[in-house]
Amino acid sequence: MATPHIGAEPGDFAKTVLMSGDPLRAKFVAENYLTDVKCVNEIRGMLGYTGKYEGKEVSVMGHGMGIPSICIYTYELYNFFDVDNIIRIGTAGALQDNIRARDLIFAVGAHYDSTYGQQYGLVGCFCPTASYSILERAVNKARERGVRYHVGNVFSTDIFYSDTLDRYARYRDFGTLAAEMETSGLYMNAADAGKNALSILSVSDHLFRKDNITPEERQTTLTDMIEIALQTAVEL
Repeated sequence: MATPHIGAEPGDFAKTVLMSGDPLRAKFVAENYLTDVKCVNEIRGMLGYTGKYEGKEVSVMGHGMGIPSICIYTYELYNFFDVDNIIRIGTAGALQDNIRARDLIFAVGAHYDSTYGQQYGLVGCFCPTASYSILERAVNKARERGVRYHVGNVFSTDIFYSDTLDRYARYRDFGTLAAEMETSGLYMNAADAGKNALSILSVSDHLFRKDNITPEERQTTLTDMIEIALQTAVEL
C-alpha cells in the first residue's frame, strides 16, 4: 500500500529498481529506455516509473540527496513494496589520480561518516558491501563494452561543502576511489532486509583537480552507466 513517501500500490514496482539521486535522471531513463511506461510515484517530486526493458519489467526512481533520503525510499521499497534488487545509478567525486570524469566506479563497499548504522546495535564497525552477484554481472557488462571503470571502495559522507580536503585526502591514501553521499545507507538497508544492492557511479568531478561535467550532463549523458545497469537488471 502507499506510504507517506511513495504513492504506489502493491505490484507497481518491479523486483529490480534503478535509483538516482536526481528524479529527472529517473524520468530520462523511463522516457528514453523503457517501453509501456507507467508513472508510479510523484509524491514530493520523487518521480518513479515502471516499464519494460528488453521485455523485462524494470522500475526507475529518484532517491534524493544524502543517506537519510535514500534510506527512507529504499527501506520502503525493500520492506513495503517487495523489491528485491536496487541499483543506484549516481555520480561521485574521484579521489585517485588515475580516475577521470565519466569513468565508472563499481562500489564494492562504502566507508561512511553517518550515524545511520548505530541503530543496529552492532558491536564494532559494520562494513556495508554490495551484493556480489549483481556486482559481478555489472562489471562484466562494463568489460564487454570497453568502458573505463574501477572497482573498489567509496566514501559516503554527510558533508557536501567542506572547508578542507584533508578528510578526503586520508581516504584517498587508503585507496578509496571516490566520495559520494548515499551508498553506505543503501547497502545497510539491503543487508538489514536481506535484499540485494549495488552502486554504479559515474565520475562527475575530481576532488583534487579540475575535471568535471555540467549539471545538465549529469541528467542526460551518463549513458554507459544507465545502459550497464539496465542490462544487469534484465538478468536478475
